[in-house]
Amino acid sequence: MDSTILSVITSRTLTYEQKVASLARAAENSLSILRIDPGTQALRERGIICDLGEGAAPYRPRYILPDYARFIAQGSKFLELPPPADLDEALDSLLILYRHVPSITGFPVFVGALDELLEAFVLRDPDPKPKIARFLRHIDRTVTDSFCQANVGPRETLAGRLVLEAAREWPEPTPNISFLYDPSTTPEPFAELAAAAALDCARPSFANHPWYSRENPAGYGIASCYNALPIGGGAYTLVRLKLSELARTAADRDDFLSRALPDAASRMCGYVDERIRFLVGKSGFFKSSFLATEGLIRPDRFTAMFGVVGLAECVNFLLRAVKPEERFGHSDAAEAFGLEVMETLRVIVDGHRNPLCIPTGERFSLHAQVGLSDDVGTSPGCRIPIGEEPPLHEHLLRAAPFHDFFPSGIGDIFAFEPGAKRNPAAIVDVVKGAFASGMRFLSFYADDSDVVRISGYLVKRSEMARLSAGKAALRDTTALGRDAAVNLHALDRPVRTLDESLR
Repeated sequence: MDSTILSVITSRTLTYEQKVASLARAAENSLSILRIDPGTQALRERGIICDLGEGAAPYRPRYILPDYARFIAQGSKFLELPPPADLDEALDSLLILYRHVPSITGFPVFVGALDELLEAFVLRDPDPKPKIARFLRHIDRTVTDSFCQANVGPRETLAGRLVLEAAREWPEPTPNISFLYDPSTTPEPFAELAAAAALDCARPSFANHPWYSRENPAGYGIASCYNALPIGGGAYTLVRLKLSELARTAADRDDFLSRALPDAASRMCGYVDERIRFLVGKSGFFKSSFLATEGLIRPDRFTAMFGVVGLAECVNFLLRAVKPEERFGHSDAAEAFGLEVMETLRVIVDGHRNPLCIPTGERFSLHAQVGLSDDVGTSPGCRIPIGEEPPLHEHLLRAAPFHDFFPSGIGDIFAFEPGAKRNPAAIVDVVKGAFASGMRFLSFYADDSDVVRISGYLVKRSEMARLSAGKAALRDTTALGRDAAVNLHALDRPVRTLDESLR
């Protein structure tokens, strides 16, 4: 522990804020207070069960999505802020509140549906465009972690257009943006503006709004990478099951499905229960936070996320002995086995109950986890491994059946050649076809963009180069992106063409 703390203190590539956050994590992890049985601990030590850096003593929910509309309407007694009367006050109040919204990163992972929050103020302001641009730039410079999301859509608004135009003019990684797209209500020019912005600066991504809104009738937001969670709540925790490593503990596919997977999944459900028990019952967060006492969040709006990673490698490993020619993303047999794995897992997870996960029917919500920067030989969630992707149309059809399993988030990422910027309507057509085929979430960027999507979050190539040269970088996600570029080959995706997308 002493050596870890000293290495943080003496680092030349960490900023002061990054050092403070690292020291806080070291202090938390010096405790041993969670009740973990030996079998679960053995899976944790092997990396099969992983809490994704949440720490040994959970004292705040991992993901918080405040009810920003309520904040705009009522202000905050704790922060001594009245309801805003104009655009300047609304932007200022939101920036103040963001400073006080915690998460696993120490920064807000959700900054709201900015178009809906700001539209009434924008329409009354004589010159809103530069104010929106400065607001977004302020977020980028102070929320120095790109696991931070804003939402726009599905209806067209002036505020939404200004957010997307500012994203194009100021290509930065934060806030990440999700475009809540509904083909029946979103005007084509508005969707094309979103596609053009995505190609310019890797934001926004496209979310299947009709699907998510049916699953979340009380309201949802897309937070962090692509996590669909209840507004006014969020997720207590996200723990992941590393299927690629779990497969290596099984004798064969039947042993995996009948023994290894049920045992590991059940143990992980118990571990998630334990993390929730301490957070809700012992940490006092919901009794002490003004977010809760002022109604900006409610405990009955929180759930927990059961993450999975490495399905492709799991399938390929277990099929190698019987059908070595079958590969995930390239054959019906591999796809069928992958679906069998996920269906088996869904039955186990849905059969477990935690009474504190009220918005999801006392069940955990499955999530296709995007991976860790030090993962090697393990693809995010249910994605086809980078370097093995089939043509775009086949890729979409192979990926689509797996999106049904993940109400709290799954996504696929595609890099396009720069010429695609001349035809954003074609990108919108890709989105329409993908959503009609059963996909939830898609991301795009042009291959010449400085801002690129790594595995859900965004980084700048130029800032990764700065960090690699031994200089401090503003955003802590830059280091994650640099490592993921090496370990996950995150910048080696095939560059798609419009001709390929229109097949």
